[in-house]
Amino acid sequence: MRIFQDMNGNDVELSFCKNAFPGKHGHVLVICTYEGKWLLTRHRERGLEFPGGKMEQEETLEEAARREVFEETGAEVSRLEWLAEYRVAAPEGPFVKTVFLAEAERVERQQTYHETEGPELIEGSLTTKRFSEKFSFIMKDEVIGECLKRIEETKNNK
Repeated sequence: MRIFQDMNGNDVELSFCKNAFPGKHGHVLVICTYEGKWLLTRHRERGLEFPGGKMEQEETLEEAARREVFEETGAEVSRLEWLAEYRVAAPEGPFVKTVFLAEAERVERQQTYHETEGPELIEGSLTTKRFSEKFSFIMKDEVIGECLKRIEETKNNK
Protein backbone atom coordinates (compact mmCIF):
# COMPACT_ATOMS: atom_id res chain seq x y z
CA MET A 1 0.00 0.00 0.00
CA ARG A 2 1.25 3.48 -0.93
CA ILE A 3 0.50 6.41 1.38
CA PHE A 4 1.03 10.03 0.34
CA GLN A 5 -0.65 13.43 0.24
CA ASP A 6 -2.61 14.75 -2.71
CA MET A 7 -2.28 18.26 -4.16
CA ASN A 8 -4.83 19.51 -1.60
CA GLY A 9 -2.83 18.13 1.35
CA ASN A 10 -5.24 15.24 2.00
CA ASP A 11 -3.83 11.87 3.07
CA VAL A 12 -4.26 9.25 0.34
CA GLU A 13 -3.87 5.47 0.63
CA LEU A 14 -3.52 3.56 -2.66
CA SER A 15 -3.86 -0.21 -2.96
CA PHE A 16 -3.57 -2.60 -5.89
CA CYS A 17 -5.45 -5.25 -3.83
CA LYS A 18 -9.23 -5.51 -4.08
CA ASN A 19 -11.31 -4.68 -1.00
CA ALA A 20 -8.40 -3.03 0.81
CA PHE A 21 -10.80 -0.43 2.18
CA PRO A 22 -14.00 -1.52 3.94
CA GLY A 23 -17.29 0.21 3.29
CA LYS A 24 -19.02 1.56 0.23
CA HIS A 25 -16.93 2.60 -2.74
CA GLY A 26 -18.90 5.41 -4.35
CA HIS A 27 -16.51 6.91 -6.92
CA VAL A 28 -14.76 5.69 -10.07
CA LEU A 29 -11.76 6.80 -12.11
CA VAL A 30 -11.32 5.23 -15.54
CA ILE A 31 -7.92 5.15 -17.22
CA CYS A 32 -9.07 4.70 -20.78
CA THR A 33 -7.48 4.01 -24.16
CA TYR A 34 -8.83 4.14 -27.69
CA GLU A 35 -6.93 2.90 -30.75
CA GLY A 36 -3.66 2.85 -28.80
CA LYS A 37 -4.02 6.41 -27.49
CA TRP A 38 -5.05 7.71 -24.09
CA LEU A 39 -8.70 8.80 -24.04
CA LEU A 40 -9.20 11.76 -21.74
CA THR A 41 -11.90 14.37 -21.30
CA ARG A 42 -11.45 18.12 -21.12
CA HIS A 43 -13.09 19.29 -17.89
CA ARG A 44 -14.31 22.88 -18.29
CA GLU A 45 -12.53 24.11 -15.18
CA ARG A 46 -9.76 21.62 -14.39
CA GLY A 47 -8.40 20.70 -17.82
CA LEU A 48 -7.54 17.30 -19.28
CA GLU A 49 -8.23 14.26 -17.12
CA PHE A 50 -9.39 10.68 -17.29
CA PRO A 51 -13.18 10.18 -17.04
CA GLY A 52 -14.69 9.48 -13.66
CA GLY A 53 -17.23 10.46 -11.07
CA LYS A 54 -19.75 9.27 -8.53
CA MET A 55 -21.89 6.16 -8.67
CA GLU A 56 -25.61 6.67 -9.05
CA GLN A 57 -28.11 4.87 -6.84
CA GLU A 58 -28.57 1.16 -7.68
CA GLU A 59 -25.52 1.25 -9.97
CA THR A 60 -22.50 -1.06 -9.75
CA LEU A 61 -18.96 0.30 -9.93
CA GLU A 62 -18.57 -1.22 -13.39
CA GLU A 63 -21.81 0.38 -14.61
CA ALA A 64 -20.70 3.73 -13.20
CA ALA A 65 -17.34 3.44 -14.97
CA ARG A 66 -18.97 2.69 -18.33
CA ARG A 67 -21.53 5.48 -17.88
CA GLU A 68 -18.92 8.08 -16.91
CA VAL A 69 -16.74 7.22 -19.92
CA PHE A 70 -19.75 7.53 -22.24
CA GLU A 71 -21.08 10.74 -20.68
CA GLU A 72 -17.71 12.50 -20.67
CA THR A 73 -16.24 11.24 -23.97
CA GLY A 74 -19.01 9.60 -26.04
CA ALA A 75 -17.03 6.34 -25.96
CA GLU A 76 -18.39 2.84 -25.52
CA VAL A 77 -16.17 0.61 -23.42
CA SER A 78 -15.36 -2.83 -24.86
CA ARG A 79 -13.02 -3.98 -22.07
CA LEU A 80 -13.05 -2.95 -18.43
CA GLU A 81 -10.82 -4.31 -15.69
CA TRP A 82 -10.26 -3.43 -12.05
CA LEU A 83 -6.87 -1.81 -11.46
CA ALA A 84 -6.71 -0.22 -8.00
CA GLU A 85 -8.60 1.56 -5.26
CA TYR A 86 -7.70 4.46 -3.05
CA ARG A 87 -9.04 6.28 -0.03
CA VAL A 88 -8.83 10.03 0.40
CA ALA A 89 -9.10 11.50 3.89
CA ALA A 90 -10.90 14.66 2.74
CA PRO A 91 -12.01 17.28 5.31
CA GLU A 92 -15.67 16.78 4.35
CA GLY A 93 -15.31 13.06 4.98
CA PRO A 94 -13.24 10.19 3.59
CA PHE A 95 -14.17 8.57 0.30
CA VAL A 96 -12.96 5.55 -1.65
CA LYS A 97 -12.46 5.61 -5.40
CA THR A 98 -12.07 2.52 -7.59
CA VAL A 99 -9.72 2.79 -10.57
CA PHE A 100 -10.50 0.85 -13.73
CA LEU A 101 -8.49 0.32 -16.90
CA ALA A 102 -10.73 0.48 -19.97
CA GLU A 103 -10.48 0.14 -23.70
CA ALA A 104 -13.04 1.95 -25.84
CA GLU A 105 -14.30 0.37 -29.04
CA ARG A 106 -15.83 3.50 -30.55
CA VAL A 107 -16.22 7.18 -29.80
CA GLU A 108 -19.39 8.93 -30.96
CA ARG A 109 -19.89 12.68 -31.08
CA GLN A 110 -22.43 13.82 -28.47
CA GLN A 111 -24.59 16.95 -28.24
CA THR A 112 -23.47 17.39 -24.64
CA TYR A 113 -20.69 15.91 -22.54
CA HIS A 114 -22.16 17.01 -19.19
CA GLU A 115 -19.53 18.97 -17.24
CA THR A 116 -16.82 18.39 -19.84
CA GLU A 117 -16.02 19.59 -23.34
CA GLY A 118 -15.69 16.08 -24.72
CA PRO A 119 -12.95 13.63 -25.64
CA GLU A 120 -9.29 14.29 -26.27
CA LEU A 121 -6.83 11.66 -27.49
CA ILE A 122 -3.22 11.86 -26.31
CA GLU A 123 -0.43 9.82 -27.88
CA GLY A 124 2.59 8.41 -26.11
CA SER A 125 3.61 8.29 -22.49
CA LEU A 126 1.83 10.45 -19.95
CA THR A 127 4.66 10.13 -17.43
CA THR A 128 5.83 13.71 -17.99
CA LYS A 129 3.07 15.12 -20.24
CA ARG A 130 0.57 14.98 -17.38
CA PHE A 131 2.46 17.76 -15.55
CA SER A 132 1.71 20.27 -18.33
CA GLU A 133 -0.62 23.12 -17.35
CA LYS A 134 -3.32 21.88 -19.75
CA PHE A 135 -3.82 18.81 -17.52
CA SER A 136 -6.04 18.74 -14.43
CA PHE A 137 -4.50 18.67 -10.96
CA ILE A 138 -5.96 15.14 -10.70
CA MET A 139 -3.55 13.97 -13.44
CA LYS A 140 -0.57 15.28 -11.47
CA ASP A 141 -1.51 13.19 -8.44
CA GLU A 142 0.59 10.21 -7.36
CA VAL A 143 -2.45 7.94 -7.86
CA ILE A 144 -2.23 8.54 -11.61
CA GLY A 145 1.55 8.12 -11.62
CA GLU A 146 1.43 4.84 -9.70
CA CYS A 147 -1.43 3.49 -11.83
CA LEU A 148 0.37 4.37 -15.08
CA LYS A 149 3.49 2.66 -13.73
CA ARG A 150 1.45 -0.46 -12.87
CA ILE A 151 -0.12 -0.51 -16.36
CA GLU A 152 3.32 -0.25 -17.97
CA GLU A 153 4.74 -3.04 -15.77
CA THR A 154 1.79 -5.30 -16.56
CA LYS A 155 2.14 -4.59 -20.29
CA ASN A 156 5.86 -5.40 -20.21
CA ASN A 157 5.22 -8.73 -18.42
CA LYS A 158 2.84 -10.03 -21.10
